[in-house]
Amino acid sequence: MGTIWPPDFRDSPGPKYLALIQSLRAAVRSGELVQGTRLPPVRELAWQLGITPGTVARAYKMATEEGLIDSRVGRGSFVAGTAVPAPVVEEPLINSMQPDVLDFRACRGSDVGQGALIGAALASVGEGWCSIDYPTADTDLAARQAVCDWIGQERAGRLTPDDIVLGLGAQNSVMMTLQTCLSGPAPVILTEELAYPGMRHAARLLRAQLIGVSMDQNGIRPDRLEEALRRHGGQVLLTSAEVHSPTTIRTSAERRQEVADIARRYQLQVIEDDCHCITRPEAPSYRALCPERGWFVSSLSKVFSATLRFGYVACPAQMAQAARQVAQSTFYGLPQPILDLGCELLRSGEVERVRQQVVVSVAERVKTAVNILGRWDLRWRPDVPFIWLKLPQGWRGSTFTMACEARGIRIKPADEFALPDGSAPHAVRLALNSSIPDAAYESALKTMGDMLAHPPAAVDL
Repeated sequence: MGTIWPPDFRDSPGPKYLALIQSLRAAVRSGELVQGTRLPPVRELAWQLGITPGTVARAYKMATEEGLIDSRVGRGSFVAGTAVPAPVVEEPLINSMQPDVLDFRACRGSDVGQGALIGAALASVGEGWCSIDYPTADTDLAARQAVCDWIGQERAGRLTPDDIVLGLGAQNSVMMTLQTCLSGPAPVILTEELAYPGMRHAARLLRAQLIGVSMDQNGIRPDRLEEALRRHGGQVLLTSAEVHSPTTIRTSAERRQEVADIARRYQLQVIEDDCHCITRPEAPSYRALCPERGWFVSSLSKVFSATLRFGYVACPAQMAQAARQVAQSTFYGLPQPILDLGCELLRSGEVERVRQQVVVSVAERVKTAVNILGRWDLRWRPDVPFIWLKLPQGWRGSTFTMACEARGIRIKPADEFALPDGSAPHAVRLALNSSIPDAAYESALKTMGDMLAHPPAAVDL
């Protein structure tokens, strides 16, 4: 039957039914098993593989529930048809600022004078650059050491510069981490049931299936994570534990430990995207909890400036070289001017000083928003530059978004955070950008508050 299906259990340390369903998924998605292919009867396949009929029956049952196969008593089991998805057209990840539009969509960092700091740092590091060669492990060593010092071992566990791989911002760093971790013809990524749209883009580019995991007020639910692993498999959990976008949920320390334990049992890699965190949290990252399979990804975009495109990954020690090879294969490495600039700003303390000012600026914006919209169902934190607004009866995310846009206000509906097979609540995310002047910011929030109080007369709920 081929090399993917049925599987060879000699190299499969996990439960046999899980290896069997994963092999079946991969064979169907890769086209090795085409629509209409008849699968062996349960007892025949069990004898062929040297496993129990109950193991095969369990895998077939899961495949039927997923729609991979069609099983009927007396007729047998056949590979089901798969619909060809239509091209997806989405909002771009980056929206340029427009003079006549109040942007509550994109989370832009607070401007507290970074431009002058960047200019001064450029002047101080510009001499002595080699202008004709590529970056290497030697030329980016100082920047990697500065990143180690910036992250801190209390946050991400034992760190050395050899564990750090630099990327072009957090999105690029997540992408190269996924490229390092994923393998096979049909990889599976697990993530929160609502997720930053960039995760969908990354999964689509990698031709990976994205599976959502339910959350509660403490983060990803361990029982639902384990259920998803049993049903779908999965090589990677991509999660935002400290600041989840769009809901602002922080995964509790106890919950992180439960997830780390599951990751060990299922040999799951955990990629923690920390890009929205602007504080110095005390809770350990997944890299600290499970250093052999935890990846810590972030950037200087939210705490200092997105202009630099300075991102980084703290890798498991045994995986850093593989991640560095992926980086070199895709973009060679950060430009030397950016390496030196990022290093200088980190070492001089300018990034930390700006971070502290950004925290104050964000808290002020959040306070204003909560004072104006506090009567509604909000999730917010003083250290998070957006709020999650659950809409009152009479509004949907899409209709409220369109109504706001008609008034020159751009927001993000929950639909943009839903996974391809997921559903979205009636909610919106409001990014509290300091780029909007104070008077216009307050006026826009009051306009939205008035709209919330007066929903359309007729809405199909």
